[in-house]
Amino acid sequence: MYHPIEQIAAARILILDGAMGSLIQTFGLTEADFRGSQFAASAIPLKGNNDLLSLTRPDVIQQIHEQYFAAGADIVSTNTFNANAVSQADYGTEMPVYEINRAAAQLARKAADKYTAQTPAKPRFAAGSIGPTSKTASMSPDMHNPGFRATTFSQLSDAYATQTEGLLDGGVDLLLIETVFDTLNAKAALFAIETVFERRRQRLPVMLSFTLTEGGRTLSGQTIEAFYQSVKQAQPFSIGLNCSFGAEKMLPYLEALSKIATCRLSMHPNAGLPNQFGSYDETPASMAAKIIPALEKGLLNIIGGCCGTTPAHIAAIAAAAEKYPPRKSVEELHRTIVAGLETLHISPEINFVNIGERTNVAGSAKFARLIREKKYEEALSIARQQVENGAQAIDICMDDAMLDGKTEMRNFLNLMASEPDIARVPFIVDSSKWDVLEAGLQCVQGKCIVNSISLKEGEDDFLRKATALKKYAAAAIVMLFDETGQADTCRRKTEVAARAYRLLTEKAGFAPEDIIFDPNVLAIGTGMDVHRHYAVDFIEACRWIKTHCPYAKISAGVSNLSFSFRGNNTVREAIHAVFLYHAVKAGLDMGIVNAGALPAYTDIAPDLLTLAEDLVLNRRADATERMSAYALQTKANADKPDAKPDEWRNLPVEQRLSHALLKGLADYVEDDAMEAFRQFGSSLKVIEGPLMDGMNRVGALFGEGKMFLPQVVKTARVMRKAVDKLTVEDLAAAEMPKSGAIILATVKGDVHDIGKNIVSVVLGCNGYRIVDLGVMTPCETIIAAIEREKPDVVGLSGLITPSLEEMITVARTMQERRICIPLLIGGAGTSAIHTAVKIAPEYAAPVIYVRDTSEAVRILGELRHADARRAYLENLRLQQQRLRDLNREGEAKRAYISLADARKNSYVKRDV
Repeated sequence: MYHPIEQIAAARILILDGAMGSLIQTFGLTEADFRGSQFAASAIPLKGNNDLLSLTRPDVIQQIHEQYFAAGADIVSTNTFNANAVSQADYGTEMPVYEINRAAAQLARKAADKYTAQTPAKPRFAAGSIGPTSKTASMSPDMHNPGFRATTFSQLSDAYATQTEGLLDGGVDLLLIETVFDTLNAKAALFAIETVFERRRQRLPVMLSFTLTEGGRTLSGQTIEAFYQSVKQAQPFSIGLNCSFGAEKMLPYLEALSKIATCRLSMHPNAGLPNQFGSYDETPASMAAKIIPALEKGLLNIIGGCCGTTPAHIAAIAAAAEKYPPRKSVEELHRTIVAGLETLHISPEINFVNIGERTNVAGSAKFARLIREKKYEEALSIARQQVENGAQAIDICMDDAMLDGKTEMRNFLNLMASEPDIARVPFIVDSSKWDVLEAGLQCVQGKCIVNSISLKEGEDDFLRKATALKKYAAAAIVMLFDETGQADTCRRKTEVAARAYRLLTEKAGFAPEDIIFDPNVLAIGTGMDVHRHYAVDFIEACRWIKTHCPYAKISAGVSNLSFSFRGNNTVREAIHAVFLYHAVKAGLDMGIVNAGALPAYTDIAPDLLTLAEDLVLNRRADATERMSAYALQTKANADKPDAKPDEWRNLPVEQRLSHALLKGLADYVEDDAMEAFRQFGSSLKVIEGPLMDGMNRVGALFGEGKMFLPQVVKTARVMRKAVDKLTVEDLAAAEMPKSGAIILATVKGDVHDIGKNIVSVVLGCNGYRIVDLGVMTPCETIIAAIEREKPDVVGLSGLITPSLEEMITVARTMQERRICIPLLIGGAGTSAIHTAVKIAPEYAAPVIYVRDTSEAVRILGELRHADARRAYLENLRLQQQRLRDLNREGEAKRAYISLADARKNSYVKRDV
């Protein structure tokens, strides 16, 4: 459907109206005005319930709309911000909410039609305002009961549906869900609106606008990107920011949103921040001036005002905006991104997404017992431990005959939402029962993953559930089942995957990047010939899906593979590691595994590795018998990293330290670190020697796909333990000289910090004061830290493409703020040429690529001394200019031909 406003928005920036409440206050209305004849008998004071005025004083509301249109607004929003049953219940006026919304919409419609008739070339529009309600679905109002909710998704959705019906019947042109502070409330509104659209077979553009706290997150804790990803599936006409701040403070957050939003962008800020009396002092001229930077940067499609703004403000804003073109939307890249309080990018750069499996009652006897006994605090500690051990998403399943699955799913998800250290990762709502899945979906504010749907009940059931998941803004794991049963061979897996992909993308309107296939991991090593090829079938199906189902992802429940060897953890873990090594190369993106028991591929004993390879890849007819014989020879239930844990203790101390890092063994590392300290004579030599050797080996294995994130996390903890001990020893011996302050940050868009942590440790041992801002650090946080800490150097780390782009933004912003200190660039995804060509030109001060930790120490040493600094920086300037010149020469040598000529060169199949 193409709406007239689409064409206008492509041509110019649209002007939204300003505050409704600010103008209502100027009329000096009394209690009688709010009551009218309709609510004269109310036992509750109604003054301040502005929504009632659409019924009791329609002349006031009509006049306000006309004032905004006269000031230059293209869109006015209805006087319905709190016109929903949840908010009106506070006044005892929830019954007439439909009438309030219809009447308010009719007033805005009348005003819009009047001004359109006056200037037909500039049509005016009425937007149905839908506020956040007075309750939150993601947080408990009772500090003693974190699982309690004052409202539910269903209650909110019902209230929003009634409001939407009234607005549509009153004749609005579009809907505006505004001042969102809880994403789950917004998702309930979107769900209700979509349900009404489906019922009425009518569809209007939907605008979304959310509000932030001073920390740059929603009140319910989500980052800007997490919020966007959680509502993106609704395909809004626009998304933006309102309330919260004035235009000046809103700008950096708008810039962050502009980098990711594929729809139009809006902003309607307050007239500055309220003064001590609650009034807003920003004048029309000063507010318009503060909006100009956003216009100059091409960030806006829609601009208006929120608290404290008046028609005069809107007139000034409209005059400023008419000089600038509208923002161009970001291209859709079809990246698979899910979200808790923060986002998770499922991409090749992170190798393999590890899904924590221990909060599944079917997979963990301990967790199941805790849930049955209502020991939720202990159950939450299991979830927390999974995240700490490296799980990047958490699978929650309550399918147990002795449990009320719906109730327990709802209870536990609500409790998890109250724990930021858990809720920061995405949740996977897992159940074989649709009603349990829906109960879970109604508790999750982020973009979760549902596990699972399939074709086993036929196409109609499959499409019904897929359509519902799209309304709930969830990605879906699609099990490769159909009406005839589970797909076991590669041929069957690919047939079912192709069919499901076509139905989801062509009929359900599902984004292909939100499809996650589970090609069914089936047990091998059972002794039955028909099962021997199951792992190979899975791996081959992964390759086919990656080629024939663009943007779809692949998941697996890995533990099923080794079921035949249950009771022997050593064998099972070896089989899992070998399978993952080959499956990830073939395209496997994620899997449900035990984050704390995943050995590195290279740590498997050579004889066991050969047996596991033979079994997984079906290289020998007797692979099962050979593995079974090996399993019988090993100790049952072996669950230690080494069958002979003491042998490596006889190695020299340097090798012991490296071994401890590779295997994540922390038991002896402090003693070994101190032995090395006495042998080497300094902490720094120990860190730069055996400890760095071990960490470098870990990094290489991670890059080769032979280690996964949970193992790297364990390694980092061992490194930290050793360094902490060494640092304490050095400080006890003598106060180390201080060499200046350094700010380190993994930039926004990236969660990788292993390398940064090593740099932090090494530089700390060299006497530098380290200010580590952590991961996913927004540009404004970095700038604020620079202004607060006054560092000598700033170091930025990043691995994946979005983080490299963010580094450019940071450099540009540092230049705009006239900061003049060296900027160090590091991380596996960075390079000397990227630094020279893309980042350095944005910043006048030195921008230096740092290849590894030892380079950081040397570079900082050069920068500390004036003579060495001058020579070093001149050499750096020449090197970077040479790289830029080479890059330009390479670009110039590329000769492009026309599309017509390219088509002439297309492949033509010839008969032979």
